[in-house]
Amino acid sequence: MASTYASPIAGLPSQMALHTGRATFNEAYALIPNGVMRDIVTSYLPHWRDSRAWIIARPLSGFAETFSQYIVEVFPDGGSERPEQNPEAEGVLFVVAGQINLTIAGEPHILKEGGYAFLPPGTQWSLVNRTTSPARFHWVRKRYEVVEGIDIPPAFVTNEQDEPIRWMPDTKNTWGTTRFVEPTDLRHDMHVNIVTLEPGAVIPFEETHVMEHGLYVLEGKAVYRLNRDWVEVEPGDFMWLRAFCPQACYAGPERFRYLLYKDVNRHAKLPF
Repeated sequence: MASTYASPIAGLPSQMALHTGRATFNEAYALIPNGVMRDIVTSYLPHWRDSRAWIIARPLSGFAETFSQYIVEVFPDGGSERPEQNPEAEGVLFVVAGQINLTIAGEPHILKEGGYAFLPPGTQWSLVNRTTSPARFHWVRKRYEVVEGIDIPPAFVTNEQDEPIRWMPDTKNTWGTTRFVEPTDLRHDMHVNIVTLEPGAVIPFEETHVMEHGLYVLEGKAVYRLNRDWVEVEPGDFMWLRAFCPQACYAGPERFRYLLYKDVNRHAKLPF
């Protein structure tokens, strides 16, 4: 099923705009609404040309500590031959606007909207926008946790339109996940999936778990439970949840979908 993916509105608001927004940062979660992802909060990255990024998550001691997440905008002819500076970092790219040319270990790929790439640590890759319009994609980064006797997973490229939604049992196909790797594949220590809730569907209990989360709303509207609060969210909003933050959801009148990060399949780190 075709999708329309949200991305930052950029620009700047009017000088007459009211300061009654929804941006929130507290001990359990952060909410970065689409309306605050403007030009003035973008960053520029080393060895990237004609590109900029909204950095919407980064490791913070005492908060979410395992990942960073960017929305990267690449203008025509922009890109990088040296995109990742950390040889221990793995990454996922997910295209939400336009088209990019991605080269992995010398093999070329074209990623259109919905395009998804997994990049294991140490991968040689490059990226360029060869179109005449800007391209935007999410870039999720995590330091890969090596485990003796378990191989590092290989790179792969796909498109979410080619992957099935796996519906939760007893939900009448109203709550499901597009999974890009199998949950039992212990080579992977993070999942970046897409969650779909049909109109009126619910997450019917307060999920409380060790995984950290980044949730970027791709389309639709919902009321989302974050710790003690019920928060209304819409396309382009980003929710950043620390471990054990309770969460639940009531989907709105249209299909509600979000890109979901979580850390998985590893022991909890001990401080000694």
